[in-house]
Amino acid sequence: MAHPAHEDTIELVKEIFRSYLKEGNQRQTPERFMVLEEIYRADGHFDADDIFFRMQDGGTRVSRATVYNTLDLLVECGLVQRQQFGKSQYYYERAYAYQQHDHIICNECGHVLEFCDPRIGEIQDLIGKIHGMDIESHSLHFYGKCRDTEACAHRKANSGKKDLVK
Repeated sequence: MAHPAHEDTIELVKEIFRSYLKEGNQRQTPERFMVLEEIYRADGHFDADDIFFRMQDGGTRVSRATVYNTLDLLVECGLVQRQQFGKSQYYYERAYAYQQHDHIICNECGHVLEFCDPRIGEIQDLIGKIHGMDIESHSLHFYGKCRDTEACAHRKANSGKKDLVK
């Protein structure tokens, strides 16, 4: 479901982030913007180390602390969403210009599948009406086991960390 963002979207989120940093009297460092660009050029879910190593592999010198701190700022300003799929580790995904979707997570291998079903939006609207709320967003995670047990076992064996589908 996820695809890298278009260049115009990347320029727009950079402007949003620039304004957010300026309003909060935060420094506008090139490294922070490189982290933002890396996130918006990536697919799907990632953890902080994924971004750090991707940037290192691409020749970008940035500290692990800068990646973690920048992720916190991006979550605060609404450009990145933080997810926790049943374990203690956080995963992230871009939030701007990204279609509302939900997740199915395998309890065995950690495989994450994104899906979109318009009926969930209808339920959200109905719940809002019933309870007198204007619901702005939601987060829905289903947990289960992969039906393809061979692929599940392969994913589990091939990584000490969870295999996250884009």
